Amino acid sequence: MYALVDCNSFFASCEQVFRPDLRGKPVIVLSNNDGCIVARSKEAKQLGIPDLQPYFKIADQLQKAKVHVFSSNYELYGDLSSRVMETLKTFSPNIEIYSIDESFLDLSGHPISTLPGIGHNIRLTVHQHVGLPVGVGMGATKTLAKLASHIAKKSRKCNYVCVLDKPDQWHNVFAKIPVHKIWGIGSRLSRRLSDQKVYSVLDLIQQDPERMRRRYSVNVSRTITELRGTPCYGLDETPETKKQIYSTRSFGVKVSDCLALEQSVSQYAHRACEKLRKEKQLVKTMQVFASSSRFHSHYYSRSVVIPLETPTNDSRVISALARKAIRETVFKPEVPFARAGVGLIEILAESPEQIDAFTARQGEQSKTLMKLLDHINKTKGHVFLANQGIDPFWKMQRNLKSPAYTTKWKELPRVKC
Repeated sequence: MYALVDCNSFFASCEQVFRPDLRGKPVIVLSNNDGCIVARSKEAKQLGIPDLQPYFKIADQLQKAKVHVFSSNYELYGDLSSRVMETLKTFSPNIEIYSIDESFLDLSGHPISTLPGIGHNIRLTVHQHVGLPVGVGMGATKTLAKLASHIAKKSRKCNYVCVLDKPDQWHNVFAKIPVHKIWGIGSRLSRRLSDQKVYSVLDLIQQDPERMRRRYSVNVSRTITELRGTPCYGLDETPETKKQIYSTRSFGVKVSDCLALEQSVSQYAHRACEKLRKEKQLVKTMQVFASSSRFHSHYYSRSVVIPLETPTNDSRVISALARKAIRETVFKPEVPFARAGVGLIEILAESPEQIDAFTARQGEQSKTLMKLLDHINKTKGHVFLANQGIDPFWKMQRNLKSPAYTTKWKELPRVKC
């Protein structure tokens, strides 16, 4: 049996962990530059607040309804996600981290009768250790576990824990669940399936897998097989290495200065290289790009692809090349740039490495320096390239951001006795 553990309204719930006064109250979280609503607490959803709605359009409405609004606090969300995953590993060493707020667990060896108790114990333990509410769905396949997680959230009888140990006994429930709620189906494919009068989970289960494979794809055939209780997918305990890495942001204010644009791509290059080193990879070809807003009367966008003489993951090298590309190719005077970014588009494994005889010593020094840089940033503080700018005016707006409760000493929550 597999379990799918899913944090409820993850971003909004993270904001409530260190603010007990907000529990049970409507909370929403905004996207980059406080643009759109990307997360809503259960209470906010009950008020009918739509998802992905531009914040400025309903700001007055939210204020009247006394909705608590926060900018995205990615540092907090990432840290709490790590704590949740570490807690889940105490229930099973075999775990697949599916997303920032979801994980599959392998519960093989546990009697079926004990699974509901295990599910409720997972919920209790995660709440005690991290303070976040989770739902738990269990099934003989990953697709059934995903479906059980959906039922666990929607059904009051389940109390956030659902075990689909005998799928053929759940047909009455499956008939009420739209087919697009199935993991891997989605809205676009569900519209195509409607041509075959497949509207619900039950409708899909009753289809012939081989005929659906010929008409649609092998993935649809496997989904039907999994919904019937036969596994087609195992746990992916080793995440696949990234084939490309992009670091890009919209600016808090428009940028028309070349130096400021250079600072932005230097910062994005540094972030991309941190991810690259974490993956133990090198980049051979990179891309630098910048554009104005699409709503600007004279829309401008430019990008340049840069092949590297020697594959590297040195932030200094990538930053220098990115700044040069901005200065010599991308920048255009009087254009109000709204966005910029750096992409590492041809990535190689760090080992084995083709060494340049003329720069071998320099390469070893680079590795040592980058390793030290990452160690400092992970354990002691924040070191960055000076050409990123000390306090850039163009940085992303997060005017409603909560404190970094778990990642900055100065912002630790204070308890008054």
